Amino acid sequence: MTPSPTAAEALAPAAPALSARARWTIVGLLATALFINYVDRGAVPTAAHLIQDEIGLSPRQLGLLFSAFFWSYSLLQIPVGWVAERYGAQRVLAAGLAIWACATMLVGLAHSFAALLALRLLLGIGESAGFPSVSKLLALVVPVKNLGTANGIVAFAYLFGPAVGAYCGGLIMVEFGWRAAFWVFGAASLLWLLPWSQVRLPRSAVARSTVGPALRALLRQPSLWGTSLGLFSTNYCFYFMLTWLPYYVVRERGFSTAEMASLAGSSYAVNALSALLAGVCVDRLARAGHANLAYKAVMVVAHAGTVACMLCIALGSQPWAVGAIFLYQVLTGISSPGAFAMSQILAGPTASARWVGIQNCCGNFAGVIAPALTGLLVERSQRYFGVTGSIRPPTSSVAGPKD
Repeated sequence: MTPSPTAAEALAPAAPALSARARWTIVGLLATALFINYVDRGAVPTAAHLIQDEIGLSPRQLGLLFSAFFWSYSLLQIPVGWVAERYGAQRVLAAGLAIWACATMLVGLAHSFAALLALRLLLGIGESAGFPSVSKLLALVVPVKNLGTANGIVAFAYLFGPAVGAYCGGLIMVEFGWRAAFWVFGAASLLWLLPWSQVRLPRSAVARSTVGPALRALLRQPSLWGTSLGLFSTNYCFYFMLTWLPYYVVRERGFSTAEMASLAGSSYAVNALSALLAGVCVDRLARAGHANLAYKAVMVVAHAGTVACMLCIALGSQPWAVGAIFLYQVLTGISSPGAFAMSQILAGPTASARWVGIQNCCGNFAGVIAPALTGLLVERSQRYFGVTGSIRPPTSSVAGPKD
């Protein structure tokens, strides 16, 4: 099949207006923005046990706090993408970061469940600008031949965010209290706006129009719902771990805050490195003509393996549970590169943006359900990982579309 022009290709003529150094500086700033995005969104889960003790929250309330971020974040994914196209992704990203940085700092002043809930919603509003704006800007400034490398750098950055957030946040909380961590994270986030304000982007070229399938035709595609449900499955476990892992290892495994920070930080670092290395391997396998092995087989094996990891974390002894946490992060990392690549292959150049938009919106609703449902289950049964592991098998089986 001869590919029709993609949005990135349509914008490619603008890229030569930037020097290579300027282009990669912008890529670095975009990667840093999403790194900050993930550091800030994980701050409340890292501090959950301390917030619970001071404010007196139930596990169910904690679950709602974890979930609330995704209420606004998921619903705004598609509208914010339109705003970024209409008014400029550079300004939208800056405004979004300012909002989420201020929301992070204000958590340090909260003294009630209602205030925390409102700030988590505000955080989701701000952070919803992240991925749509970054995707638009990458297409604008990076030539098509370099988009893979640029996206790899960005992916590594946002997957590494939870590692730094958990480790550094935990250490700050040990020394200065949980409120100080939010002030530090929020203030540090705002510093990103200084170099970003100096960025001068080239004028966008006029995109070549292409005719893609109607939205109704897309919605009739079984593979669209297969990939959407597959991403939901992946995100369910990812967001469950991101929100509840710090609380679990402190409350159920007896870790100190410093030990929790070290465990969570190092395991998330393993996740990021696994994704980076897997991306290179997937590209090589696909170029060698083994696309099914590169995308579908890897994801099926990884998803099945994470179920076993969840059960081991819940039922195993301390060393086995810690080992399972790291293995879980490796498996999640190696499945990451194929999550959106399969959708782009199935949709084709003219429909991939809408396909991935629908998929990403559906997939992020896992962040709404997983934390809240887990909080309810913990309050009633005191079970964490066994229940979540049992949810994954039926959904992971549809992660890879059929031939």
